[in-house]
Amino acid sequence: MIKKASIGLLALALSTTSCVSKKIYNDLETKYSDLKKENRSIADENESLKKAKNQLETDRDKLTKDLANANDDLAKQKADLAAEQKKYKVLQDSYNALEKNSNDALEKNMAKNRELLAQLEAKGKALADEQARLDKTANRLKELEDMIAAKEEAMRKLKETLSKALTGFEGKGLTVEHKNGKVYVSMENKLLFNSGSWAVGAEGRKAVVELGKVLGDNPDLSVLIEGHTDDDPYAGSGPIANNWDLSTKRATAIVAILSENPKINKQKLTAAGRSEFSPLASNATPEGKAKNRRIEIILTPRLDEIAEMLNSIN
Repeated sequence: MIKKASIGLLALALSTTSCVSKKIYNDLETKYSDLKKENRSIADENESLKKAKNQLETDRDKLTKDLANANDDLAKQKADLAAEQKKYKVLQDSYNALEKNSNDALEKNMAKNRELLAQLEAKGKALADEQARLDKTANRLKELEDMIAAKEEAMRKLKETLSKALTGFEGKGLTVEHKNGKVYVSMENKLLFNSGSWAVGAEGRKAVVELGKVLGDNPDLSVLIEGHTDDDPYAGSGPIANNWDLSTKRATAIVAILSENPKINKQKLTAAGRSEFSPLASNATPEGKAKNRRIEIILTPRLDEIAEMLNSIN
């Protein structure tokens, strides 16, 4: 603005003074031209500065708005952070409480598990002991079964041996049977005795002697000789009072013949009278009465080993 005024004054001076020298005029003209250029340059620069100012103001407004937005976002983030911190504290408190409860529960469970483990170990030991006992019992039972099977086989062979030894008497009122682990030799009275007598006849003696030979080869057998009658009352006289006496007397007569064999163990012989109270058939017929009048010799294997084993198992 000052430069513009100076130029105006200079032009005025030039126009009112006609006596100024050409050299001065030229100089002034040159200065004027220079000042015009400088003025244009200043005007351009001023325009640039205005544009820069406007841009700066625009940038300032944008930055101010961005700052406000940033402050709003920061405030929101601070609020969110505070809310999250509050949630975190609640979660942390819950976790601490849960951890404490879990530790307490875990300790209780561990104690309970230790107790259960001790119980299981005790039960396992008891089961192992019981299994060992059962295995031992099973082994003893197997031994017992083998022993019984061996006894049974021995008695089967004894029956075969007796059947062969007494073959000549079968069909004459003598039978040999194997049952219940024992051998039964049954001799009807018609082979052994006359009616009402306890004296053994010749044919019957032969049968008893042959039987004794087999018994002599098996000294461990227990030998029970039972006398049996029918239900007809004893009608004889002498030392016999009734069928009990007669059945017993007949049994002892067989024992006497067997005792003649020195190989027979007399400690294994037993005589018994059963009278008419253990019949094989009905006494209503003559055939039934004949079957009931008999001597039964019951051969039992040695059982003390089996009894001992049973006791050890029990």
